[in-house]
Amino acid sequence: MSKRHIPYYSHEELSALEISSQDVIRSIESVIHQFSINKAWAAPKATILPDDGRYMMATLAASDEPELLAVKTIVLNPENPSHNLPQINGLVTMLNSKTGLPVAILDGNWITAVRTAALSATAAKYMARKSSSTIAFIGCGVQAQSHLKTFVDLFPLKKAYLLGRGKPNIDSLTQSAQELGLTTSVCRSVEEAVKDADIVISSITYSSTLSPFIHANDLKEGSFSAITDLAVPWIKDSFAALDNIIIDDLAQEAAAPNKLLPMAYIDGDLSKLVMGKIKGRTREDERNAFAFRGHAMGDLALSMLAYETHHKSTV
Repeated sequence: MSKRHIPYYSHEELSALEISSQDVIRSIESVIHQFSINKAWAAPKATILPDDGRYMMATLAASDEPELLAVKTIVLNPENPSHNLPQINGLVTMLNSKTGLPVAILDGNWITAVRTAALSATAAKYMARKSSSTIAFIGCGVQAQSHLKTFVDLFPLKKAYLLGRGKPNIDSLTQSAQELGLTTSVCRSVEEAVKDADIVISSITYSSTLSPFIHANDLKEGSFSAITDLAVPWIKDSFAALDNIIIDDLAQEAAAPNKLLPMAYIDGDLSKLVMGKIKGRTREDERNAFAFRGHAMGDLALSMLAYETHHKSTV
């Protein structure tokens, strides 16, 4: 058998593609439509939770138009920063979905950051007020940076409220927001951060020892919240204060042993929202939220888009 060179697309190469937020949203919506006609498929996320605080995860999704399959594997290790490593690292392996032959390997950190923000933005397209001008970040790390870049492209944002645990991350996010033309305010409490925020991004890094501290009652009327952190920092009973809560996938959630929130509070999933089977925002004063654990369709949509964009740029 002849040897085949399998290209690796690094974080720097993928960033240089300058894929727009709108392009990623369109790719996610396209994959959702493929799911609806049985041209794309996904398996529930698989996780391993060792007693030492690590979080290991894998997603699997495939499409026949184009013929691509994506498997993402991620490891979150709280000990990594003490070794001067990112807390989360991973890869996406792409195969031809018909032949099974390997196609490419992509940096999993870039895929995770960009696709998570794009999933939030896809939900926000239907659930947030178009005039949203203020945004709050509960957590100021990688996901906050990625969401900032994405949401600035989609909404007329003017001010950002920041609440985080590490000064370097807060300073970095402050600088990024100001460079994008936003004024900033560093806050001391959740209530201070969210009381005037039209959009709230919750991205606290997962920890098995974290105690919930975010109360949905503190959210502004008319707000939209993107909850990217498995809802671990949120007081679960407080979700009753929200008007509409969408998750990424009902089937995946049903199979998961640790639920994001009580199922009684969930109104539907992203596929039903995009396909028009459930409504997004219906009133200006609704408090809406998208709570999600991450779904393979998002990884597939972005991986396909990145692969095809990179391929075109090198032809």
